[in-house]
Amino acid sequence: MTFIEMLQAAWQKNDSLLCVGLDPDPMKFPTHLQGRPEAIFEFCRAIVDATADLVCAFKPQIAYFAANCAEDQLQALIAHIHDHHPGIPVIVDAKRGDIGSTAEQYAIEVFERYCGDAITANPYMGRDSVEPYLAYRNKGVFLLCRTSNPGGSDLQFLDVGGQKLYEHVAGIVARDWNMNGQCGLVVGATYPGEIARVRRIIGEMPLLVPGIGAQGGDVEATLKAGRTACGTGLIVNNSRAILYAGKGEDFAQAARQAAMTSRALINRFR
Repeated sequence: MTFIEMLQAAWQKNDSLLCVGLDPDPMKFPTHLQGRPEAIFEFCRAIVDATADLVCAFKPQIAYFAANCAEDQLQALIAHIHDHHPGIPVIVDAKRGDIGSTAEQYAIEVFERYCGDAITANPYMGRDSVEPYLAYRNKGVFLLCRTSNPGGSDLQFLDVGGQKLYEHVAGIVARDWNMNGQCGLVVGATYPGEIARVRRIIGEMPLLVPGIGAQGGDVEATLKAGRTACGTGLIVNNSRAILYAGKGEDFAQAARQAAMTSRALINRFR
């Protein structure tokens, strides 16, 4: 199956637009896991196993693994998801952006070493920097468009021929880069007005939407702005509010309850 086919199937099977972001910070782990050599894998595996039937995707953030010399644990985690929860796509949140020859190596890293189903990438070096990811036609590629951080406006709101730069990016990706139907865009939940504008530009392409939960994005406004006519089209990411919902040995059950609450809130406005 292609990434898009996996995503569409997960939307339906789990009745969910929720994506759980896997941003493991060992300093926030329950006491019984701290100091264990495989703590990152054990923590994330427990979260995954507790929430897999509630999500449309998982999104591990590669920096949290790399900073802790835990790339092997990321590899093991993605293998665990594929083996034990087949059909749930994994979006490797890497935000890569470099010249074509280097991008080829990043593509090998994410799609062949880690066996991710999709990647987040930065489009601001142009199409040749993205083409190595697009060459993997069964994989998904999410390009940064209108990000959730306050400083995103510094560049993304620049005027480009009567359009904002983020609008220009949305149009280029939808019109010229999505030849294989594998692209999506990253648009933050903190800016529902921009989500609506991007949706009008791109049609049915999927949007990866960070910014709900700990970042305070408005779920109702996000859904109204970004959902497609059939009530899908969104991958709504929630990380810290689910990962760290509990602090004791029952942390995974607390994460499940938080994920259930998040999914129910999202579905209320679909």
